[in-house]
Amino acid sequence: MNVLVVNAGSSSLKLSVLGEDDTVLAQHHVERWDGTPDLDLDLTLPPVDAVGHRVVHGGTRFTTPTVITPDVRRGIEELTDLAPLHQPRALAGIDAAQALFPDVPHVACFDTAFHRTLPAAAATYPLPSAWRERWDLRRYGFHGLSHAYASRRAVELAGGGSRVVTCHLGAGCSLAAVHDGRSVDTTMGFTPLAGLPMATRSGDLDPGLLLHLLDHLTPDKLADGLAHHSGLRGLAGHADLRDVHAASAQGDVNARLALDVFTHRLRQGIAAMTASLGGLDLLVFTGGIGEHDPDVRARVVDGLAFLGLALNRGANAAASGDAGIGAERSRVPVWVVTAREDIEIADGTRTALAADIVL
Repeated sequence: MNVLVVNAGSSSLKLSVLGEDDTVLAQHHVERWDGTPDLDLDLTLPPVDAVGHRVVHGGTRFTTPTVITPDVRRGIEELTDLAPLHQPRALAGIDAAQALFPDVPHVACFDTAFHRTLPAAAATYPLPSAWRERWDLRRYGFHGLSHAYASRRAVELAGGGSRVVTCHLGAGCSLAAVHDGRSVDTTMGFTPLAGLPMATRSGDLDPGLLLHLLDHLTPDKLADGLAHHSGLRGLAGHADLRDVHAASAQGDVNARLALDVFTHRLRQGIAAMTASLGGLDLLVFTGGIGEHDPDVRARVVDGLAFLGLALNRGANAAASGDAGIGAERSRVPVWVVTAREDIEIADGTRTALAADIVL
């Protein structure tokens, strides 16, 4: 079965066709996409038997890959308030792909689904039970498709390991504690704003600080600031970590602070995920920053020597694709794994269609 994988980003649309053995048969990237369903694609694709879509938020209803029906689409749309940056783009991707391929089944694969295994202690917020029950307030977790693939792939590459911390680092950043293939903790929470500082998102903040800001800002201004003008952009004026590195090298104190805050919070989060696992067998970096920024990896691992971690400097600097970067003396293997959410989506699409899952 050939599966067209649709990954709708905030301003782009990535399409790839994967064959039965997950070989990439075709790729197309719409760099600037305004969300219109009327895509005029000048490309020739191999036969497509099904379409798999990345959807960020599945809420409590969608915990497995799910065939998209009109009712399912409405259910996805109803979750927009929980992921206002991401859910509308996923819906636009669904509409665009269904217009292009109206005669094949479409399947939604949810980033939150991997974290459905979070134990109650990790998923529950200490809020009034009436609030939690009325509004489904809990830690959902995100980047699940990436964490699922990276953790499984790293175990294969390392030849074993039951306690894995995966670091998905890109424009959005999150960590996951994975025990025997199951997510048991993660840094993102009810929304993708939580956890680590990111390109433009704040990550975790004191709720009292937010209440204080509401005395000075409207809710819309606060939401916009937290999502679009915080994180690296808020600290250094640059959302791209490459620009932050360049500014830091030129002596920009704000850029240096941004790097220090980012890596401090990252080390802190990895240590917390290790505590949730009761130990660490593998540390994995993936995503745009995780795969391509040896300086961040070095800053993080050097600060976690107390966990038995040590880098091979040469391997870290030269890492390309899937690569082991731990030193021989490192008690815990350290790996870089190429993000392949497309494989996870294609496999989920085939699984859903084989089981004929329709909610």
